[in-house]
Amino acid sequence: MRDVEAEMHRWWRAGETFARATVVATWHSSPLPPGTSMLVGPDGSAVGSVSGGCVEGAVYELAQEVTASGTPVLERYGVSDDDAFAVGLTCGGVIDVFVERVDRAAFPEYDEVAAAVRDGEPVAEVICVAVDGPDPAGRLGRRLVVRPDTATGSLGSPRLDAAVAEDARGLLAGGRTGTLRYGYDGVRTDEELTLFVSVHAAPPRMLVFGAVDFAAAMARIGGYLGYHVTVCDARPVFATKRRFPEAHEVVADWPHRYLRTEAEAGRVDERTVVCVLTHDPKFDVPLLEEALRLPLAYVGAMGSRRTHEDRLRRLRDTGIGEERLARLASPIGLDLGARTPEETAVSIAAEIIADRWDGSGARLTSLTGRIHGPHAVRPAAEG
Repeated sequence: MRDVEAEMHRWWRAGETFARATVVATWHSSPLPPGTSMLVGPDGSAVGSVSGGCVEGAVYELAQEVTASGTPVLERYGVSDDDAFAVGLTCGGVIDVFVERVDRAAFPEYDEVAAAVRDGEPVAEVICVAVDGPDPAGRLGRRLVVRPDTATGSLGSPRLDAAVAEDARGLLAGGRTGTLRYGYDGVRTDEELTLFVSVHAAPPRMLVFGAVDFAAAMARIGGYLGYHVTVCDARPVFATKRRFPEAHEVVADWPHRYLRTEAEAGRVDERTVVCVLTHDPKFDVPLLEEALRLPLAYVGAMGSRRTHEDRLRRLRDTGIGEERLARLASPIGLDLGARTPEETAVSIAAEIIADRWDGSGARLTSLTGRIHGPHAVRPAAEG
């Protein structure tokens, strides 16, 4: 991917015209994931891959046609197991590939995207890859560049741009590339437009402290939600990859020391969530003192009401003020009546999601107003 990005940057800055083919959807055991791209340059050279070699020849020919015509094309390719095996892959699949012509006029926002990627800032490129029916407004190939607080470009209407920007920021927050569908004017229940959201952002981190059964369940659900999950415990005999196979990494270190090291290295940010599952003061208090001084998305700690009160007293003794203590979710999770580690992990995940999007955590049946979007759910009127 670095070669693709470098060559695209070079050609765009030079004012060249070239084609980009991007995998926008996959089914079965497809060779490469959505977001993977191949370029066909002004000199006829090809950089990158969309299938590991299975359909590159056909995509190359289509890319040359699109460069000449300027009309984007969404094409579906079936990669048979035999074809995949012939180029050294173990299995085939089905892929949708969007091929577009790229130049300064077609993609004036590219410099903004490239600068954000270079500086490590989250940015999403949203492009209309399919239109169901006639397209007199010329929506196919239009794009919107979405950042956490701004959006440039347009997909064809202000209402559509607003709805897409809101949903794209959800994908951006999770570091996930994906496909969205809308009506022409941004209605989410309609599907006239298919939009591909290419997200350039490292996934947010979930730091789970305490090598216990609850941590294994949190690693599973954290990965499912798109987090890069680390399980950390000071006891090497328990902090093993064998016990937590679904964590992205398992670390044997004192929790507070590990968090401080990661923070000093710039590897935690405002999207990072911390789940403290040890309920042991010698681990919890130094760790929570460290965590509550950082600008993290969420800090939760497991324990009984009595443990919670003791924990607050100890934290106050360290000098942590009431404003910071108010950020602590303890006892951790929402009241779902959870009993098992898996159910408890769901309750914690639900609280993290509600915290991220300012949700109430109440049943939707008891509320009125919009379901999606910030401050979307309002308490139902009484009487």
